[in-house]
Amino acid sequence: MSVATHDAPVTAGATPRAKKKRGPDRRPGLSRSLPYLLLAPAVLLELLIHIIPMLVGIWMSFVKLTKFFIANWSAAPWAGFDNYKVAVDFDNAVGEGLLKSFGVTIVFSAVTLALSWALGMAAAVALQPAFKGRSIVRTLFLVPYALPAYAGILTWNFMLQRDTGAVNHVLVDNLGLTSDRPFWLIGGNALISLITVAVWKLWTFAFLTLMAGLQSIPNDVYEAASVDGAGLLRQWRHITLPSLRPVNLVLVLVLFLWTFSDFNTPYVLFGTAQPPAGDLITFHIYNASFLTWNFGSGAAMSVLLLIFLMIVTGAYLLVTGRRSRRA
Repeated sequence: MSVATHDAPVTAGATPRAKKKRGPDRRPGLSRSLPYLLLAPAVLLELLIHIIPMLVGIWMSFVKLTKFFIANWSAAPWAGFDNYKVAVDFDNAVGEGLLKSFGVTIVFSAVTLALSWALGMAAAVALQPAFKGRSIVRTLFLVPYALPAYAGILTWNFMLQRDTGAVNHVLVDNLGLTSDRPFWLIGGNALISLITVAVWKLWTFAFLTLMAGLQSIPNDVYEAASVDGAGLLRQWRHITLPSLRPVNLVLVLVLFLWTFSDFNTPYVLFGTAQPPAGDLITFHIYNASFLTWNFGSGAAMSVLLLIFLMIVTGAYLLVTGRRSRRA
């Protein structure tokens, strides 16, 4: 029995056609330029918001830009380093005022930074163990950070009023700590009020940052230290602080830059007539520019402040970097 097979005729010299796989269309030019296109909006905004205004401010510091040349900046005469000489000449009124403002800002930044960090660390360590209602307490602690700055500072302005403020009502009427109602927004108490409001605004950021850092420390380390007889203070000194060193290095620098360049707090709290005790350097530069209409002198002060912050930041990073490499 034979089986008939029917094969298709094959032409001599012909080869079967292989199916070509179609891959995605590749455009070498677009793939190379895509990262730059994605970065272009951010670079453009950085130029418009920071770089160009900074360069304009540096140019303004070298000209005598007063109220007589506001309408035509290009006509302002060249001053060279005269604006800087006046700013650093502590024998005249301008230099003396800037030096006093610098001292007030140093005290304000140091005390605010220390209190904000201490309160943030205490709250983060206290809320680290699990207990009932911990999430509610954490949420309440973050309210100052989530509240708009102007709304919070304006509320403090109402609370610190001498006759109708809630602070004097509690201290004088309820607790009877003093017979006279103190002034909190003028006089020597202005710096205390300024530090209080700044700490209230910043300590929650320190708390949030340190609390996130504590999440990376294993609980087994604390349990082993507790078994070895280490108390809470020794655990904090020998486990918590060393483990949080990278976080604290960044946190301290950020808090310093924020406090030293703070403008919103004194402006909303005191208005344009700031007391000498609360004359922060950013607010002093603002008054030197917009009250006396001497924008050249104010720009020179701003450049000096920028140079100071860059020097402090560079020295801080250099010292902390060496210590980290040695450790």
